[in-house]
Amino acid sequence: MVALEPDIILAGNTSTVRPLQQVTRTVPIVFAGVVDPVAAGFVDSLARPGRNTTGFTQFEYSMSSKWPELLKEIAPRVTRAAVLRNRDVSSAEAGEFAAIQTVAPSLGLAVTPFGVGDTEEIERGIADLARTPNAGLIVTTGPSPTVHGQLLIMLAARYHLPTIYPYRFYVSDGGLISYGPDRVDPFRRAASYVDRILKGEKPGDLPVQAPTKYELAINLKTAKVLGLPHRRRCSPAPTK
Repeated sequence: MVALEPDIILAGNTSTVRPLQQVTRTVPIVFAGVVDPVAAGFVDSLARPGRNTTGFTQFEYSMSSKWPELLKEIAPRVTRAAVLRNRDVSSAEAGEFAAIQTVAPSLGLAVTPFGVGDTEEIERGIADLARTPNAGLIVTTGPSPTVHGQLLIMLAARYHLPTIYPYRFYVSDGGLISYGPDRVDPFRRAASYVDRILKGEKPGDLPVQAPTKYELAINLKTAKVLGLPHRRRCSPAPTK
């Protein structure tokens, strides 16, 4: 791709940006799905990227604090929740869990990290959790939970575990509730940076921007099956 000498490259997530940066430090790169570009080494800072790369992040850590709040609101009986994340914890997942831990005690919620491994480990771990009274699940943004999304939805239904997910597609597939960024919006916003760079601005001078549009989704059918008060009014999530 770089050999074709493009004027600019629009990239997606971390796994796409890293190999691009390895082969070019001159062609401008605009990303639209990286979680933590500073920790990944793609930019010097969010305010001043300083290189040939800038763009729009897929996530903002403090938003994770809404997950336990919304889980308690839709399922008040939950007092213990497993936080599902990658077994090999990234800086993003560590930031998510820290935000969850910050608010959990005030909600009367005990949270425990659960490293997602293979299918058997997931089934065994969730079965053990289901034996605990008033249990629930919080699914984070890591790739492992996403890969096993269908299994997690199925197990949550089997054991009647109220579960909150980070993206709307989980709810479309049968999950109970989700709250997270609109995954398409960063690509729409990236068009403005592509335009500005093509007109002469340097990517290193354009600040990396966080998500501004979030979605709350509830599957009423699943709420009814779980015996939850699906007509309960949830607190509005902050949006911009």
